[in-house]
Amino acid sequence: MVGVVGSRVSFEEGYELLKELSGLSVPTKHIEREAERLGRQIAEDERSVSTADSDERLPATLYLGLDGTGIPMRRTELLGRHGKQEDGSSKTREVKLVTIWSAEGRDEEGLPVRDEGSVSYSAGIESAATRDTDKELSDFCKRVAREAARRRFDQAPRRAVLGDGAPWIWNIATELFPDAIQIVDRYHVHERLSGVAKTLYAAQPEQAHRWTHERCQELKAGNLRAVLAALGEHPSVKEARDCREYIRTNRHRMRYAEFHAAGLCTSSAVVESGCKRVIGLRLKQGGMFWTVPGANAIIALRCCRLSGRFEAFWERRAIRSAA
Repeated sequence: MVGVVGSRVSFEEGYELLKELSGLSVPTKHIEREAERLGRQIAEDERSVSTADSDERLPATLYLGLDGTGIPMRRTELLGRHGKQEDGSSKTREVKLVTIWSAEGRDEEGLPVRDEGSVSYSAGIESAATRDTDKELSDFCKRVAREAARRRFDQAPRRAVLGDGAPWIWNIATELFPDAIQIVDRYHVHERLSGVAKTLYAAQPEQAHRWTHERCQELKAGNLRAVLAALGEHPSVKEARDCREYIRTNRHRMRYAEFHAAGLCTSSAVVESGCKRVIGLRLKQGGMFWTVPGANAIIALRCCRLSGRFEAFWERRAIRSAA
């Protein structure tokens, strides 16, 4: 019960829920300690178990999404770290998340729809950087490999990796899944183009909207040359230059007309929703400040439950205890 409430709500709310639903008065500090202890056990279990979740038939396409989101940390966890504050300091640390899902269903427009119960998550405050001279992969890269093994990602008939334009995402995708299709989330590109339009036409919102719509239609049609040409008309505007370079760098991941014709997802909404559902709802509440060990323990606990692996963990735990 402590594991359930600790994964879903704050420790204070966990105290209230346990008292209301079971009549047990469990001190808040005890809930915190036990939830984190259980989370550490789950994290260790996750590192040691990479066997397939199921031997059921794989869907025609599996998607793997990568993203990151910041969570508020205690000051002791931020010493010497650079951030986005005016003085260059940081208030957060990034949690990196990998999620895998299938989307065999289609909506009214024929676009792929995430299959119910197909999503799994794994996340942690870990480095994704692996240098050419390193003998081992980074901690997060190893996490991605384990999750892919559990979901038999490499065995799927077709595989796609989705993310925004962050270099670490594509470094991992290329390192681990060189044959997978790489797709930049199209809505992320839309946001970039919208930001450029707002700079170009700050006093003309209708013109900004029209310019963005035209660029997005060109993007959807696969006419990247037209998009790049439109951005190239404003060489003195930093936002336009940056967006142009971003599209040039990722153009092979923006073949949206081709992707749509092949029935592929071009939105990373599942992984972005995962950042909110798995991380944000539990670890970014008002007044929360985490240590790295504490955050990683609760993240592990939450990923385990939301991925439908909680009961399997308890079964393995019972076997180890009996042994």
